[in-house]
Parts: sequence; C-alpha cells; structure tokens
Amino acid sequence: MLSINHHAGFFSCCSVKIGKILNYFSENKTLPNTVDSSRLFRMYKIDNNVDITQDFFLHPDNISKTITYSSEIPIDRFHFQFENYKSVDYERIVPFVNKYFTPSTEIINIYKKLITKYNITPDNCIGLYYRGTDKRIETKLDSFDSYYTKLLELVVQLKNTQILIQTDTAQFIEYMKDKPLKNVIIIDENSTSSSNKGIHNEKTPSENYIDIQTLFATFLIISRCKYIICSSGNCSIWMMYYRNHADNVYQNLNRKWL
Repeated sequence: MLSINHHAGFFSCCSVKIGKILNYFSENKTLPNTVDSSRLFRMYKIDNNVDITQDFFLHPDNISKTITYSSEIPIDRFHFQFENYKSVDYERIVPFVNKYFTPSTEIINIYKKLITKYNITPDNCIGLYYRGTDKRIETKLDSFDSYYTKLLELVVQLKNTQILIQTDTAQFIEYMKDKPLKNVIIIDENSTSSSNKGIHNEKTPSENYIDIQTLFATFLIISRCKYIICSSGNCSIWMMYYRNHADNVYQNLNRKWL
C-alpha cells in the first residue's frame, strides 16, 4: 500500500499524490495495490477521519486501462508546476491521471451546468487564468498589464471569441472589467480574495469543500479551451494534464512568457 500525507491546497495535494505514484511505479515497475489518500485534502474536510477522495475522483478500480512499465519517469520536487509545460511528457503521465484522477460524476455534472449556464463554447474560447494571493511566496508574479497585453495579442487575431477569466484575485477581476473586452465570461460561483493569504487559508473546510468543486469544474472547462493564458502553479499544470498537452498555451513563469 502507498500511503500519502500532505497538508496544502487541493491541487498541491494532487501533485504530491501523482508524484508519489510515479515514483513508486518507477521503483517497483508496477502500480501500488492500494493508494491511501485519507490524509490528503484536509483543508476541505469537515471530518478529518473521512476520506473524501471519491467525492472528486472516480475510484481507480473502476478504471480498467492498464499501465505497463517501460522506463523510469523522473519527478522533481515541484512536480512540474514551475517547468515549461511544453516540455512535460504528457504521453507517459496522462495514463496515471486517467487512472487516479478521472473527475467524479458530481464534478462532471457541475462542469456541464457551468457550460450551460454561461453558454461557454470551449472551441471558441480563450481561457485566462491568473493565480495570485499567496502564490507570490513561491514564484514571481507578473503584472496585470502583462496578462492583458498577452490576451490582446490573441484577441486581435480571433473574431468573436469568448474570454473566460478565472482568478483568485479580486483586483485582477476589477482590472479586467475596466478593459474594452467583448464576450467576457466570469463564473460568479468562484471565490476571489483581496488579501495575499490564499482563499483556502481564509475559509472553513466546509466552505472550501464547496468552493473546490466549482473551481475544479472551471479548470476542466479551461483545459478544453482553444487557447489558454496562464500563470505557473499546481492549478495550471493540472489543466495541462486534463488537456493532455500544452498546445496553444501561453504560460507565464517568473514574469516571462513561454
């Protein structure tokens, strides 16, 4: 059995989990019989004794596809969140995502409801994701102007494209609302903050539990957008995993566009 213990944000927990699984697979040339995730996602639990993994992901036993060992898959301590996303070996990593992180029926239902409510057409949409608040502790955050300039570079090339803006930073939303942009979509159910603490650090576990369901579904939508403009972090790399690649992705890493 592989037991995983990590206390942080939701997608940080996901990154640690897939990193541990990949390391186990590389060392043992087989998948673990059981992956114990009961000590993950504690910031989202009302009762720490309850494993909520299957609230978000299908049980791996229900995913029939097998994974055959070919060679070691190197994992660094940042689990790719601060790498160039175009350099990630998705072909080898995505099968593990599919096995252990396929979204649950509930998450998919929220995804569908958001698509319908906001009339989102991912094939004709730019997904713009800015991660601020406490992320400044881990990486250099670029200016709002830089993201707007990058967005304009795409908008001028595309006609009548939708723009889905997602952020944890209230000031970024207000900044974008003041710009002369058309077809902007902001999912009101997602929370923002004006502080640098991090939303999941400001709310109760029961509030976080509700918030992360909508945020997870929103990230699935962004992962399917024709273009993505994003900051670097665990949330962004998981969008790439669900996208299966980093094509048409403009990534900001330490104030540089990749």
